[in-house]
Amino acid sequence: MQSISLLLRAVHVSVHDLPMKLNYNTPKLYTGGIDISRWNKLSKAEQKEALSKEWYLYYSFRDSKTKKLVRQSNIKAGVNLLKTKEERVECLEILKINLLHLLRRGFDPNEKNTALINEVLKIEKTVEPEVTFPATAIAPQASETKIEVPVISIPHEMTIREAFDFGLKIKAKVINKTSYSGLQGRINRFLKWLDLDGSSINGISTLDKKTIINYLNLVLENTSARNRNNTRIDLSSLVTVLVDNEIIKDNIVTSINTLKSTPERNKTYSTNQEIALLKYLQENDEILLLFIQFIYYNFLRPVEVCRLKIGDLDLKGKKLFVRAKNKAVKIKIIPQKLIDLLPDISKMNSTDYLFTPTQIGGEWDAEEKNRRDHFSKRFRTVKDQFQLGKDYGLYSFRHTSITNLYKELNKTLTPFETKSTLMQITGHQTMEALEKYLRDIDAALPEDYSHLLK
Repeated sequence: MQSISLLLRAVHVSVHDLPMKLNYNTPKLYTGGIDISRWNKLSKAEQKEALSKEWYLYYSFRDSKTKKLVRQSNIKAGVNLLKTKEERVECLEILKINLLHLLRRGFDPNEKNTALINEVLKIEKTVEPEVTFPATAIAPQASETKIEVPVISIPHEMTIREAFDFGLKIKAKVINKTSYSGLQGRINRFLKWLDLDGSSINGISTLDKKTIINYLNLVLENTSARNRNNTRIDLSSLVTVLVDNEIIKDNIVTSINTLKSTPERNKTYSTNQEIALLKYLQENDEILLLFIQFIYYNFLRPVEVCRLKIGDLDLKGKKLFVRAKNKAVKIKIIPQKLIDLLPDISKMNSTDYLFTPTQIGGEWDAEEKNRRDHFSKRFRTVKDQFQLGKDYGLYSFRHTSITNLYKELNKTLTPFETKSTLMQITGHQTMEALEKYLRDIDAALPEDYSHLLK
């Protein structure tokens, strides 16, 4: 992939006459002189101008005498009779796939290709016609002789890009928007990397384990082990969709190892820090203070607080309905201490968000990720006042509250009773998960053991 491309480029001069070279380059689309990926950003006038030009497929083939690639005749195949961008691109993509199919089977635009044509017609004679190849697509450039090719249909497997685009469409229907956004970003970055040497238009069966390992190594080199592992998970998730839909046979990603990575966790606030922060917020930002109190008293994650709507709070029953990451809805008890801090919400619209940038209860037309980022950035200005580093954040209030609660319960209960009670409050699914969490935030520290030292 990218690394081998650099190597091949370095040795190109000394081996350019070797016979292992392909006799053709990858066919390309000419789309009226504009970048088709920017189509939606073009004005109506610019789109109209692009459609007024000739669109076509072009490629080069190696001359048998000079050994150099020679540009062949443009292939239009009636594409310019189509009126929309989508129709033209679809037609050209089909032509490109079929042309590549022929080139890989030995098609030579400078020869008659009689054996190949007979072979194709023999194989495809029972298949419903789909694509017509005009004579210009296979006729010699400098010859007046034309070969009339009947309507044929060439079956082809999905390209890597087509298969991954299909997988993304399936994923968009089964996971939430936030998760899909992250998945889509990682998959598109992988496809763009494949585009560097044209591999994305190869058949999906050509995608191998080595290619994915090379890309994961590149991600590791440029980012972190954690991001590399997350990329591996997303690739594996998408390939699983392709396996389930019988587009490929096996998931080659599952056999790639996961690297050890140290997760970044926010630190717990000290008692003095906690008091100072809450006092400052009470005087300067009451909305952010209440946002944090939902994290602190109800042990919610910041993104879960962002999801809350007025209708999610049952104050009479002291219940809170939370749309969590790991299940559709979970019910939590609202402590009276938090209820006492709330304004009157009885007359508010049940579909409004509980937290908005300017008020408690209101409309907020923004994606979930943007709502969460708003409060993270808002708290960052508070952190700057206290010169707190990146190890502290909104999550730190959740860690701090659970630590305080653990210490308080541990005064009168056995360790097992403490964790059993705490597990019901925090919402951890298993005792093992809670114990790991407590170890990670250093909540379960021993008492002073000076008397044991000699």
